[in-house]
Amino acid sequence: MGPGIVNLREFLRVLRKFGQVTDITVPCDPELEIPEIHRRVIEENGKVLFFHNVKGSPFPLVTNLFGTRERMSYAFGPNPEAFVRRVAALPHELMPPSLAKLWGARSLIADGLKIGLKNRSHAPVLQHELEISPGKGLKLLPALKLWPDDGGRFVTLPLVYTEDPITGMHNLGMYRIQIFDESTTGMHWQIGKGGGFHHYVAEQQGQELPVTLTIGGPPALILAAIAPLPESVPELMLASLLMGEKLDRTPVPNFAHSVVSEAEFAIVGVVPPKVRRPEGPFGDHYGYYSLMHDYPEFRVSKIYHRKDAIYPATVVGKPRQEDYYIGDYLQQLLSPLFPVVMPSVVELKSYGETGFHGLAAARVKDRYPREALSSALRILGEGQLSLQKFLMLTDGAVDLSNFKETLTHFLERSDWTRDLFVLSNISQDTLDYTGPKVNEGSKGIWLALGPAIRTLHGSPPSSYPSGVNGGAVFVPGCLVIAGVPYEQEPGFVSRIASEPCFSQFELVVVVDNVKEAVSSEARFLWTWFTRFEPAADISARESRLERFHVQLKAPVFFDSRMKPWYPAEVEVDLGTKKLVDARWGAYFGR
Repeated sequence: MGPGIVNLREFLRVLRKFGQVTDITVPCDPELEIPEIHRRVIEENGKVLFFHNVKGSPFPLVTNLFGTRERMSYAFGPNPEAFVRRVAALPHELMPPSLAKLWGARSLIADGLKIGLKNRSHAPVLQHELEISPGKGLKLLPALKLWPDDGGRFVTLPLVYTEDPITGMHNLGMYRIQIFDESTTGMHWQIGKGGGFHHYVAEQQGQELPVTLTIGGPPALILAAIAPLPESVPELMLASLLMGEKLDRTPVPNFAHSVVSEAEFAIVGVVPPKVRRPEGPFGDHYGYYSLMHDYPEFRVSKIYHRKDAIYPATVVGKPRQEDYYIGDYLQQLLSPLFPVVMPSVVELKSYGETGFHGLAAARVKDRYPREALSSALRILGEGQLSLQKFLMLTDGAVDLSNFKETLTHFLERSDWTRDLFVLSNISQDTLDYTGPKVNEGSKGIWLALGPAIRTLHGSPPSSYPSGVNGGAVFVPGCLVIAGVPYEQEPGFVSRIASEPCFSQFELVVVVDNVKEAVSSEARFLWTWFTRFEPAADISARESRLERFHVQLKAPVFFDSRMKPWYPAEVEVDLGTKKLVDARWGAYFGR
């Protein structure tokens, strides 16, 4: 493994070499204006945006660093993937061990010695300190406000470093940081997150938890912070792997942590015990607003930055945004390891179009009856994979990246009397509001095993019962229909479930707008999986309880209409749209 990119400015030099950076020199507002420019550019697979003149801040801002697969390859190259594949293959290649086999793996061992952490006495990030006083401090950062109903500006690429007060194990996570004033922020620790576990331990001991907030640095840090690693795997080691060399860190005077030497900003402070403060609402990567809730408070003591610091940011909203490409790369990178830690899992894919946690599909081994269900439980027990709301598993050879093909494969094989499981009254992703309460909901497991057992039909009905405002076949066997708004008739699906016009279909997805829902595969996935909760919104023409399992008779209905308690979709406000329309030519020197 050759040495990788060790800081943000080196990454920008590489991107400029390949003509991937657009410079915007006219003054731009970090509140709403810059995010709307970013969204339009990323929708067109456009370039990195370097804003030289950000209103209210002395620092330039860069966005869309990872907004294409091509730029992901510029950041990391082929070496990390090759290394992971070799690591995954090693247990099989070395058994039984021999001197010849060990000698053959010597290059891998040598590469492994390059991975880790090293101390550095002086750091560029400690060159300057930002004064913390009214109107200064955190207020001078060019943090973005993404959507009109957001609760304020927040750090969108925060690298939050904590250590377990007892074991000393570290965690690097990406948690929303709402800026309250010049020295305090929110700390959006969701359930199941490593930093939140560390804070829990500190609170039990009545201690404040030291926190380092890093902004910028090696691109590898950003990927490591959001990677779905097991709790015991240190994120800084993954960052070092992605870089292909050891990660430099430098001690901070009178503070518990060292900081990443090549970061752009290092913000240090503490999260006190038993202190909560309202945070939000914010538009998030599900494409809806997450509501205001109480979260811990981060109290900043020092803000360090390197000379001519550059502030990296991103924008979240309806998929696909920049986080889609980051998540897709991480899956590709880590996928060879899934069969190592979960031997019955051949392949696993989470769908970024659903916010990643809405849907995952897996190809698994089914060597004895219903082994696939054991694989499902293993997947749902692995770190952040435990937040998956819906999981599809098959032992067949199907391209999981092609969802239409995957859905057809499932509809041809599923036995509805035994292949759909719902686990209710359990935790749910904090950003998914389809459940009865925040952090509470259910999970669905759908199996499709063995050969096909039916032929699917693809002709839409010639007529529909009252209340159905049109329909379209997404794939043979799956009909998408528009129902009356949920608030007008919550029991709409029960009323129409036994209508003969649906009997030729295995699956009926009920939405508010058919044309929008089937306009693309991405839109269909987003509409279906972000607007239903398994325990509340799955029904069928007939159902009965047998051996404590709900047996269904097709068609099976998923009610993916918007419900009155769901947060609103994120939408650009008219004022911002008009402003960006009027200034579009000026941004790009036209």
